[in-house]
Amino acid sequence: MKRHKIILFAIITCFCGFASQAKPTKAQAFQPAPKITIVKASWYSKQSPGINYRTANNEVFDDKDLTCAIWGVPFNQEIKVTNLSNGKSIIVRVNDRGPHRRFVKQGRGIDLTKKAFAEIGSLKSGLIKVSLEFL
Repeated sequence: MKRHKIILFAIITCFCGFASQAKPTKAQAFQPAPKITIVKASWYSKQSPGINYRTANNEVFDDKDLTCAIWGVPFNQEIKVTNLSNGKSIIVRVNDRGPHRRFVKQGRGIDLTKKAFAEIGSLKSGLIKVSLEFL
């Protein structure tokens, strides 16, 4: 009986020790360290094939907003996108997922809305090399 009490006491002590560990808040858990990544950027609009009425975070898609689609970055994260050929930059907010996985394998890292892309480059170019800075 005494042995059972000791084992029970040990289990409760361990559990209390694990439960009291400081846990990060949601804001702390999802903030990546500011870093710069170089990728290819493309643009998409309401007329693009396969574009849904709503984005991945359930907002109504508007290609006139300064938003983007990117994988592995939390929604509402702001990213500074700089066109490496002309130095123009813009700040966009993540509200969707993309580009398609097959394009990611080819080096495409971000899809900008039509307006965001037009602010830093020519829509005729289709793809531009950009740097991404996570704010």
